[in-house]
Amino acid sequence: MADEVVTPVAETKIETAVQPSENPETETKSSETAAPKKKRFVKTESEPAAKSETKEEKVSAVEDARKKKFMHLKMFNLWSTDFVVNDPGLKPYMNLSPVLVPWSAGRNIKKQFWKSKKSIVERLMLKIMVPGHKGKKHYHTSGPNAGSLATIYSATKRTFEIIEQKTKKNPVEVLVRAIEIGSPREGVSYIEYGGVRYPKAADMAPQRRIDLALRWMTQGAFVHTFKGKKHLWDALADEIIATSNNDATKSACLAKRTDLERQAGASR
Repeated sequence: MADEVVTPVAETKIETAVQPSENPETETKSSETAAPKKKRFVKTESEPAAKSETKEEKVSAVEDARKKKFMHLKMFNLWSTDFVVNDPGLKPYMNLSPVLVPWSAGRNIKKQFWKSKKSIVERLMLKIMVPGHKGKKHYHTSGPNAGSLATIYSATKRTFEIIEQKTKKNPVEVLVRAIEIGSPREGVSYIEYGGVRYPKAADMAPQRRIDLALRWMTQGAFVHTFKGKKHLWDALADEIIATSNNDATKSACLAKRTDLERQAGASR
C-alpha cells in the first residue's frame, strides 16, 4: 500500500519539475514577438559635415581619374602641367588640367567667376587679345590682337619656346611662378561719406589677383612692342621671366604690384 501511494506523487513531482523548464522559453518568445524594441535614430551635428566630405571626396576622385586618363596630353603638345601651385590661396583658381589646345570657345562663361575653370594659358591668351584696355579706358589700340585667335595662339607658343630656351625650365611652370609673385596681396577700396571718398585697405580676392597679374604682364609687354621694335613674343617672354625672378627693375608687373600695395599700406 505504501508503494502504490508513493509512485503517483513522484510522477507529479517530475511533471511539475518539467513544466517550469518549458515555460521560460515560451515566455521569452512571446515577449520578443509581442513588444519588439524600436531603434531610434538621433540626428547629430556631425552628419551634414560627413555628407559634404563625401561629396568633396567624390568630386576630387573624379578629377583625379580625369587627370590620370588625360595625363598623356601636353600643353601645345610640348609641355606638361604636372606640377604643384605653391600659393594655397591661388591653387583652386589655377586650372592646370592637361589639355592639348588651350581654348574652350566660351564654354565656361555661363556662370559668374567660372573663368577659373579655364586653363591658365588660355586666360593669358585672352589678356593678350585686349592689352590696350586699362580698366574701363582704352589708351592704346589693340586692333592687331583682338579676335585673332591663330595669331595669339602662335605668339603664345613662341613665347613659351623663348622662355624654355632662356631658363631651361617648363615655361608653363615659369608662368605660374610669375603669377604667384606678381599678384598683389592687398588692394584699395573706397568708402564715401558725405560726398567725400576715402581710400581703405582691403584684402585682394584670389580671382582678382590672377587677373591683375596677367593684365599687368601683358600690358607691360605691349608697351615695349608699341614704343620699341620688340616682337610680342620677345617682350612677353622677358616680362614673364623677370616677374618669376622677382626682378623689380625689369618687370612692369612688379612695379604695379608694389605701387598698389604701397597705396594700401598708406590707407590703413
